[in-house]
Amino acid sequence: MKIREFEIDNDFDIIKDWITDERTHAMWSANHLIYPLDKDNLCKVLSEIKEMFGDKAFVAVTDEGSVVGFYCYSLNNTTNEGMLKFVVVSPQVRGKGVAGEMIKLALKEAFDNPDANAVHLNVFPENIRAKKFYEKIGFKERRTDENAFMFKDEAWGRCNMVISKLL
Repeated sequence: MKIREFEIDNDFDIIKDWITDERTHAMWSANHLIYPLDKDNLCKVLSEIKEMFGDKAFVAVTDEGSVVGFYCYSLNNTTNEGMLKFVVVSPQVRGKGVAGEMIKLALKEAFDNPDANAVHLNVFPENIRAKKFYEKIGFKERRTDENAFMFKDEAWGRCNMVISKLL
């Protein structure tokens, strides 16, 4: 597997149907993206987070050339912490170690920058599978804000998780 920058014209049609229900979409994007995923909206949001935070979008690609994962990453030069956002893998590869391999490659790339001391992300504690996945990778819960997000009649917490560079 390798990581390369996301190319909206080549990759959007591959990733657009990976999330098929509104609740899962909200857990993935915290409603920063419209449901169902729309190319123009994704392009606009990616442009905005690049402008505000320096985010770049990436895809994970198998040795055979298939796009199997997507995420965004930026480094805050004030805190020296990177941040992962919008992490998702193809439904066809879930549960097969692909997400773990993708995140490990993303962390390697992040920590190749000598200024990056840690990488963090936010996950809803109600997304039990995702939270356990990040814990398995080595992320530790830093804090949880209760009732930070509303989805219809549900109130979700927001758990900030962090992994530090091994010295």
